[in-house]
Amino acid sequence: MLKQKPDIKLWVGIAISAFFLFLLFRKIDFDKLAAAFALMDYRYLLPALALTFVSYYLRAVRWKFLLLPVKRTRLANLFPSTLIGYMANNLLPARLGEFVRAYSLGQKEGIGTSAVFASLVVDRLCDGFTILLVLLITFFTIRLPAGMEHIQRGLVTGGYVTFALYLAVIAFLTLLKKRTDWTVRLLGRAVATVSAPLAAQVTEQTRSFISGIRIPKGAPRVSAIAVSSLLIWASAIWPVDLVLRSFGTQLPATASMFIMVFLVFAVMVPASPGYVGTYHFACVTALSAFQIGSEKALSIALVIHGLSFFPVIAAGLFCLWRDKLSLKKLSHTKPSGAIS
Repeated sequence: MLKQKPDIKLWVGIAISAFFLFLLFRKIDFDKLAAAFALMDYRYLLPALALTFVSYYLRAVRWKFLLLPVKRTRLANLFPSTLIGYMANNLLPARLGEFVRAYSLGQKEGIGTSAVFASLVVDRLCDGFTILLVLLITFFTIRLPAGMEHIQRGLVTGGYVTFALYLAVIAFLTLLKKRTDWTVRLLGRAVATVSAPLAAQVTEQTRSFISGIRIPKGAPRVSAIAVSSLLIWASAIWPVDLVLRSFGTQLPATASMFIMVFLVFAVMVPASPGYVGTYHFACVTALSAFQIGSEKALSIALVIHGLSFFPVIAAGLFCLWRDKLSLKKLSHTKPSGAIS
């Protein structure tokens, strides 16, 4: 019997997580870390937890609007599938939770998994545009403590660069949708200068990607998607402020937005399942801009991560058990037409 090949991406992610954990803990005074937890006001955690699940529910609401061009789906199916998907993202490598989420809903609603996955691509684009708005508001309005002026200038520069990148993405997607053949040919020629086989694969997957995307039309639907996107991120950012308050740290609302921007970028970095290490390092780095000590910053990071990690895993596993689904089976299901 052949041995299963080791998952290189998984081991690379674990190594990156281990590196960031080393950076975090090498100078930590564990007595001070314990003292920070001892002074914590745990009453803030319940509303923070409730808001976290409100954010997941609002994601299901937005998903319903995104799927309207395909089918009128039920929130009773959308919400559990959302929880299952985020649970899988925390437990499985390579963001396989997106495929798990698509398959779970496809089975319940009788929709092709590739069509559901295409709606999740638009879902991620909505997140990208919303977090861009958060980023721009934060970078241009936040006021850091004295002595952090160089970071302040860097943030403004980062805001401009990110804004330019997103404008480029929007322009490319618009061109791809309106002039698909011309754009795909141009993309293929560019990639062919590196590798002809790769160019063929990229053009095929790009055509599959754009043909599967259906964007809801009409002002009411578009407005509903925009409003739900804003509410999703508002209910995700608010718990950060509540955790800060639980440690006796009161900062302006823009500080929580600032921390969230760092966390969003952290989950893009390859890491072990659950974004261990990278997530905490990003949070501690953001808090250091407000001159918060390493031990207190790390304790805050551990709680913020715990709130976003353990509860959704428990809820997702419960939904998985209730629906008589297997995580192993779901994790090996990849929708046709998905871009790897």
